[in-house]
Amino acid sequence: MLKQILFSAILLLTIGIFTYTVKNLIARFKLTKPFKISNLRKRIWLVAKIAIGQKKIFRFPFSGVMHALVFWGFVVILIGSAEMIIDGVLGTDRVFAATGPAYDIVIAAGDVFAFLIWIFILIFLFRRTIFHVKRFDGIEMSHRNHQDAFLALTIILLLMFTLMGMNTFYAALHYSELKGTYPVSGIFGSMFIGMSPYGLHIGHEIFWWSHILLIFIFANLLPYSKHFHVFLSVPNVFLSRLDPLGQLPNMDNVTKEVKIMMDPILAYAPPASDVIPDRFGVKDIEDVSWKNYLDSLTCTQCGRCTSVCPANITGKKLSPRKIMMDIRARMDEKGPELIKYGKSFSDNKSLVRDYISLEEIWACTTCNACANECPININHPTFIVDMRRYLVMEESSAPVMLNAMFNNIQNNGAPWQFSPEDRLIWTKDLTIKAIKA
Repeated sequence: MLKQILFSAILLLTIGIFTYTVKNLIARFKLTKPFKISNLRKRIWLVAKIAIGQKKIFRFPFSGVMHALVFWGFVVILIGSAEMIIDGVLGTDRVFAATGPAYDIVIAAGDVFAFLIWIFILIFLFRRTIFHVKRFDGIEMSHRNHQDAFLALTIILLLMFTLMGMNTFYAALHYSELKGTYPVSGIFGSMFIGMSPYGLHIGHEIFWWSHILLIFIFANLLPYSKHFHVFLSVPNVFLSRLDPLGQLPNMDNVTKEVKIMMDPILAYAPPASDVIPDRFGVKDIEDVSWKNYLDSLTCTQCGRCTSVCPANITGKKLSPRKIMMDIRARMDEKGPELIKYGKSFSDNKSLVRDYISLEEIWACTTCNACANECPININHPTFIVDMRRYLVMEESSAPVMLNAMFNNIQNNGAPWQFSPEDRLIWTKDLTIKAIKA
């Protein structure tokens, strides 16, 4: 009974902290612009193919297979975690065992996956420490970012160790009347069968409490870590941009103005006096869509986008990963102040220039290599183009060659520096022979 009370109190504290975090995140999402969602069938297929099937991850055979197995293992182990929470609240023991053979399969899979994940996390830590994979580094990757990755991997390592320890002592304590099947922990458990029942019970309780407390701690650390993708990767894939890569979306406010120009009735309708015109493009964090902000929270900082970016490869400052990290950092900085003081708040800084330089914005070739490579379907180029739209349409700020082209289009109706009347001068000395039918 004491264990139930203590566990319930810790569970309520965990839920309370997590609820506070989610409440703050929702308030920040409300600061952003809308994003349209359609075609649910196609989105479900994307989740099955990319999120569950881990299709993009397999482009890197070595790390891809391990990452996919870690993901699938977590999905299976979550069932056991849910069982632990129910047992903790109700005071039961292996409550899901009533499902029969299905329980044996799930527990056996979870036991094997726990051991595999433990090995893979050791490999991931070794890989980060010894091999120094190039895409893990970059000007945007501070010491704190690397510490974040090591902390998350260490917690996962401990989670798998405590899970195996719990199963090991459970298998040794209940070897004659075992609930579930333990292919790996059963082997380790056979080494402790000669231990006293009291000692086995204490060992099981130590690992049980260690494992569930680590789960609660990890759940509340994730929203402040790059590993927030543990929660958000599947929803983010579901909310993927469905247009073909390279197709840029039209701006709703520009489309509206064009329709007004084309419709005489709308053209003479007086605009509402209290309506503030929407900004063209993105200048600061309140101009991004909620999907852009979700992308920044979901970004795994794996660097696959930056590693294939032709601008970055040729030495330019642009890093698609940094763009996503900047969105999150800017919201962390300005979001609380906007919530506190309202949308009129200004700290005389902006996402454009103060976080993302003009050189980065104009270096993008919109080739979409980054969007194609991203394992969670973040689309970086459309956001970069939105910042360009702000610069061009609000500030008339663009590279010299583009400004020259814009002027030619405005004056001559074409990107060339010739008037329409002079376009065919080059043909005046040509001799064109008639073709006989």
